[in-house]
Amino acid sequence: MTRIPSKDEILTWISDNPTLTSKRDIARAFGIKGAARIDLKRILRELEDDGHLTKRKKTYRDPDKLPPVAVLEVTGPGADGELFARPLEWQGEGEAPKVLFVAKSGDPGLAAGDRILARMTEVNGEDHAYAARLIRRIGTNPERILGIFRKGAEGGRVTPIDKGADKEWMVPAGAEEGAKDGELVEAQQSGPRERMGLPRARIVARLGDPSAPRAVSLIAIHQHGIPDAFPDEVIAEADAMKPAGLEGREDLRHLPLVTIDPSDARDHDDAVWAHPDDNAKNPGGHVVWVAIADVAHYVTPGSALDREARNRGNSTYFPDRVVPMLPDRLSGDLCSLHEGVPRAVIAARIVIDAHGNKRSHSFIRGMMKSKASLNYVEVQAAHDGDANETCAPLMDEVIEPLYAAYYALRDARAKRQPLDIDLPERKIVLNEDGKVESVRLAERFDAHRMIEEFMVLANVAAAEELNRLKRPLLFRVHEEPSPEKMEALREVAQASGFTLAKGMVLQTRHLNSLLSQAEGSEFDELINISTLRSMQQAYYTPENFGHFGLALKNYAHFTSPIRRYSDLIVHRALISGHGWGDDGLSRADIDQLEATAQHISETERRSMAAERDTTDRYLAAYLSERVGNEFSGHISGIQRFGAFVKLDETGADGLIPVSTIGAEYYRYDDNAKTLTGERSGQELSIGLPVTVRLAEAVPVTGGLMLELIEVNGKTLRTGGRRNGAKAPVSRKKAVRRQRK
Repeated sequence: MTRIPSKDEILTWISDNPTLTSKRDIARAFGIKGAARIDLKRILRELEDDGHLTKRKKTYRDPDKLPPVAVLEVTGPGADGELFARPLEWQGEGEAPKVLFVAKSGDPGLAAGDRILARMTEVNGEDHAYAARLIRRIGTNPERILGIFRKGAEGGRVTPIDKGADKEWMVPAGAEEGAKDGELVEAQQSGPRERMGLPRARIVARLGDPSAPRAVSLIAIHQHGIPDAFPDEVIAEADAMKPAGLEGREDLRHLPLVTIDPSDARDHDDAVWAHPDDNAKNPGGHVVWVAIADVAHYVTPGSALDREARNRGNSTYFPDRVVPMLPDRLSGDLCSLHEGVPRAVIAARIVIDAHGNKRSHSFIRGMMKSKASLNYVEVQAAHDGDANETCAPLMDEVIEPLYAAYYALRDARAKRQPLDIDLPERKIVLNEDGKVESVRLAERFDAHRMIEEFMVLANVAAAEELNRLKRPLLFRVHEEPSPEKMEALREVAQASGFTLAKGMVLQTRHLNSLLSQAEGSEFDELINISTLRSMQQAYYTPENFGHFGLALKNYAHFTSPIRRYSDLIVHRALISGHGWGDDGLSRADIDQLEATAQHISETERRSMAAERDTTDRYLAAYLSERVGNEFSGHISGIQRFGAFVKLDETGADGLIPVSTIGAEYYRYDDNAKTLTGERSGQELSIGLPVTVRLAEAVPVTGGLMLELIEVNGKTLRTGGRRNGAKAPVSRKKAVRRQRK
């Protein structure tokens, strides 16, 4: 009779053999054959149910895994000369998994004992469980330079593109990495700065033509003055951080909280869970949990990390890179809610009724362990009836209760009527070379809207809680449009055959009524664009002026402290208000709250401008190979000098110079935002569908020049000489005639 191993023996085998963990491998190891496999399957299922194992496809592994970013210590080369490392913060009960270090060109030489911050990839079928790629060696923070390489007799020099740089960097022979004269390069300091002579550097990345796609975001970073290199003291503080302990926290690790993010997300700062409320006084109600990374534990007032985070204000996102507010050690590791790893959080427990109205809330400083790292696509597919192996076990306990709570919140949203502008959002997809592979419409699922509603709910709860505690904080404010902008919108609406009520206190439902009137009509995009342009820009302030766009009286940013300094201030205010520790809002924080609000409002606008410029340059580079092609689009803006057109396919904006539109003079009406042909009567206005030809695309500036071919499906009417018509009127004569 075949002997069936005990549960302890199976767990020991899996711990000692992390790459031989399929049911077949385990059966072979213990000599289990035939019908005895049924007993083995039963034991494995019991171990899985007890939480001792996690099933991944057809293999079983210890439930504790390494996070995607981890601190490692190099242990030295193996028999074949490969370099291995061990994790310094292993949470599992068994031996730490074996990690292979995979070096790439430009990485420094590593030796046994070196500590590194690395990005981890789980592997199967090898004698190691993870492969690691270097982020940086801990304890070093060499200066980086972006500039133009000039080749010399031996090596060369790098001339920084940063206007504030006062000297060149010398690149010794052998450190050029094949860089060519005139190329844009990224270089790294290769030794201590000497008092005499030029500092030395080595090339770490060749970016090619300064106008090439891979260089676009780096140029925007420098042009807009976005800090992208962390000072040494900031890196040292981050490297010295240890994971937060359970002391002083409520243990939430039993809650099945999950993160739901884009599939390419590198950090996870929010986790959610919902369940039916068992309170008989709240029939059909729900309890919503929103857990947010406790960044305040690591970034304390007055520290180097704090000063740098405030200086940056926020993270900045580009198609090919992120300039983070916090170093990788925090943003990608200790403050990221990775699956199966204990992480410190501040959590909101919010009770809503069956119609989505908030009944109560409470805040907890706790410790959680994410049950799963999910993405929007798989969560939506699971809800729609096509659950993959990750989502299937979570359907009853996690996914369906989340949607049930969301549908209740959706009812409350419909009643509240926040501004409902509907403009398509496009995503730039890059290939491995950094070139634009495609531009596609960003997919929007109920899964996206669900997380957005949960975050709004938590932000409202945070603002209301701090109001209750009478604690200073930063509100996220969005004031209502000015009377002048509303009058301009009203004129556009009337010219399009719609109505916008006048003489009453403006509410978002009035604007939604206008948007609803235009929906599906030829003026749909015109009204959406015009409504968006009538809005004020949101900003931060210690004073509460409400959030017009969301139709909320109390609103603060609480849910993204990894990437927004405003949220960190709100976290500190909650810590102080509840007496959770001495890392709450400091006197200095309070004294400079107004200055902080103004500063981070400006850094937010700076990031938006840099992101917009980068997108324009990427799109211009993408379209530069299609000069001469025809595109459909809609007029998105009118100025005296021409018409701006947003291309339907890519969302890129281009200019039709007024001088190229027919052989006649075009009158500009600033109030109606129209250009009208003096002879033909051809009128160009915002929202009109047009067909254009791409005349020029300049990647360096991001500029597109267009030629107008058709307006609203009809060939452009012109006032040019046809069938004996008179010569076109000169601009000066037309202006004089207009003045009479």
